[in-house]
Amino acid sequence: MKKDIILCGVGGQGILSIATVIGEAATKEGLSLKQAEVHGMSQRGGDVQSNLRLSDGEIYSDLIPLGCADLIISMEPMEALRYLPYLSKDGVVVTSSKPFVNIPNYPDYDLLEAALGDIPHLVRADIEDLAKEAGNPKGANMVLLGMAASRIGVVSADDLREALARIFERKGEAVVAANQKCFDLGLSVK
Repeated sequence: MKKDIILCGVGGQGILSIATVIGEAATKEGLSLKQAEVHGMSQRGGDVQSNLRLSDGEIYSDLIPLGCADLIISMEPMEALRYLPYLSKDGVVVTSSKPFVNIPNYPDYDLLEAALGDIPHLVRADIEDLAKEAGNPKGANMVLLGMAASRIGVVSADDLREALARIFERKGEAVVAANQKCFDLGLSVK
C-alpha cells in the first residue's frame, strides 16, 4: 500500500500545513514517509511544490517520477496544471477552482477552465468561499485537505482530523475547532 502525492500552490497558502497534517497522520499509523524538499517557500507568492510519498513498505526515493503521482493536491488551479505530467493515468487532481493571479501573464480564465475540463479525475471547489462559510477565512488549506481526504487512502479522514488537532493544539482549542470545521466542510465536496 502506497500513495504518491504532489502538493502545490503559491507561497503563503498553507501547503506546508497540509503536508504536516498528512505526515503526522501517516507516522501515527506506522507508515513510512518521504518528503522532497519544498521548492518556492522562501518567496511568498512564488510557486510551491512538494513530493510526499507514503507507504507501508520501504520508500527508496523522495521524488515522484513522471506519470506516477496518485494525487495532486493544489491550492491553485494553474499550479495543478503545471504538475499534470507527474499524474498517473488513474490519478486524481484535487484543486481550488479560484485562480490566485499573482503574475502579469497569468493564463486566460477560459483557457484555464478548458484545460481543467480535460482532466478525467478532477475534484474542485472554491476553497476560499468554503473557508469563509465555515467562519475561518484562513482555513482554505484545511478545506482542500478535507476534499482530498477520501482520495489519500493510506490514512483515513478520521486519522487526518485527529492529526490536524494534534498539529494545531498548541494554538488553542478555538483554532483546532475552526480548522476542523473547514476540514469537515471539505469532506462534503465530492
